[in-house]
Amino acid sequence: MEALQYNSERKPLIIPEYGRHMHIMVDQMLATPEREERNKKAKAIIGVMGNLNPHLRDVPDFQHKLWDQLFIMSNFELDVDSPYEQPEKEVFEKRPEPLAYPQNFPKYRFYGNNIKSMIDVALGWEEGQMKDALVFNIANHMKKCFLNWNKDTVDDQVIFKHLDEFSGGKLKLKEDSLPLTSTQDLLRMKSKNGNGPKSNGAVKPRKNRNNRKRY
Repeated sequence: MEALQYNSERKPLIIPEYGRHMHIMVDQMLATPEREERNKKAKAIIGVMGNLNPHLRDVPDFQHKLWDQLFIMSNFELDVDSPYEQPEKEVFEKRPEPLAYPQNFPKYRFYGNNIKSMIDVALGWEEGQMKDALVFNIANHMKKCFLNWNKDTVDDQVIFKHLDEFSGGKLKLKEDSLPLTSTQDLLRMKSKNGNGPKSNGAVKPRKNRNNRKRY
């Protein structure tokens, strides 16, 4: 009787999704000296891999993907007549370039980075009613963001000053669009949407779904 073997003592699986038996079949194929026999075993293994993933048969280049996985499981040591170009180990193991995450440190962090993006978009628009409406909505959104940080009140002149600073003095609100939405209305909208404090501290009583006595 063979001694028990723990997975920690076995050879690590390169693609664990295919299981231990599939990797054993790949190792047996690598140990086959005749090239013709290796080709037969490789095609048989590809067939088994396809049966394990029947939901992917309609995916474009499905067979190409299976052959690439077969070469990967063989640690790129497989020498067979593949219908596709063999993948390169250096390309597979090459580490991707690090992503360039935006590193923005705004002066007024309570506005967030989206406000600056909205202002940059508004600067590229042509003068007209659409741009005036966009600038007004940006100013209103800035006021809502300010109230998230200071829940008491905010003067519209502070918003105008910050908008002028962010836009480099290029965005101005039209006189006919003033004033901005009042602080009370903005706080009421937040409370209505469930993002703000409740109007009072009263707790609604729970309804008794079963008024019958239990004996």
